[in-house]
Amino acid sequence: MSENSSSIRTICVYCGSQPGRSAAFVEAGRQLGASIAAHGLRLVYGGGTKGIMGAVASGVLSSGGQVTGIIPEFLVDMEATRHSLGQLDELVITENMHERKHMMFERADAFVTLPGGIGTLEEIVEIMTWAQLGRHEKPMVFANIEGFWNPMLDLIDHMRDQGFIHRAHLVRPMVIDRVEDIVPAILDRAAERDAPTGEEAIISRL
Repeated sequence: MSENSSSIRTICVYCGSQPGRSAAFVEAGRQLGASIAAHGLRLVYGGGTKGIMGAVASGVLSSGGQVTGIIPEFLVDMEATRHSLGQLDELVITENMHERKHMMFERADAFVTLPGGIGTLEEIVEIMTWAQLGRHEKPMVFANIEGFWNPMLDLIDHMRDQGFIHRAHLVRPMVIDRVEDIVPAILDRAAERDAPTGEEAIISRL
């Protein structure tokens, strides 16, 4: 496990609780989990132990990393098994989806979206909305495995071209095809964000 001196301590991963039709999706989840652990970071995710969700958590745990699962009570038996949830380092069971999403946001320093369905889409769109409103500057990544997110990215471009993304400079999700590039890109983006500028840079050199 590498030493991490970045402001990034945790990465929130949004993804499907189903495996999807391509084996590449689950494999990407495992690889991303292993990469998160290798960089000394903690995974924050929706607590599921099935599908791509389960693959990400397994990738972290099998590589010696730490996992925080956050799941509402009514989804425990749908997206996980109560026995397998005991393998997580930290488990938070919330009363509802709203509390789950808010807690995931608060616990995360960056966000990665792997392939998933409507719930996954809703989660990352909310994070992008908050960025547009200036509520956070946390790195956001679309893990574009086998071009999965291309239709979504085309829609974002269309909305921007039509004048509906009015603060586009604040909505800058990174689009990354290769799983091994995701965590390094997040750390680089955070370093750029945190670098002193102007007077701060001058003072830091004194």
